[in-house]
Amino acid sequence: MRPAPWFSLVGLAFRAGKVVSGEDSVLSAVRGGKAKCVLLAGDASERTKDTWENKCDYYGVPLRIIADRYELGRAMGKAHRVVAAVNDQGFSKKLIALLDQ
Repeated sequence: MRPAPWFSLVGLAFRAGKVVSGEDSVLSAVRGGKAKCVLLAGDASERTKDTWENKCDYYGVPLRIIADRYELGRAMGKAHRVVAAVNDQGFSKKLIALLDQ
C-alpha cells in the first residue's frame, strides 16, 4: 500500500529542519509565531485535543488531525509523536491542501 501524499511531505519537511515535535517545542513555535500549521494525532486524549484546539485558535495557527500518533511519528522517522508543528509557509500550505482533500 502506498502512503498518503502528506506522509512524504511531512518527512521531507522534517529532514529539511522545518518540523518540530513534542509539546514544549510546538508550544514555543506556536507562541513565537513560527508555527504555520500544527499536526495533532487523532488518538490524543480529549484534554490534549481541547488544549491544542484552543491554543491554535487563539494564535491563529491552522490545526489538522492525523490518523494516530504512530502514523505521525513514522512520517518523521520517529517511533510516535502526538503533536508536531510545521515552521515553513510553503510546506504548510501544501500540507494543508493535501490533508483537506
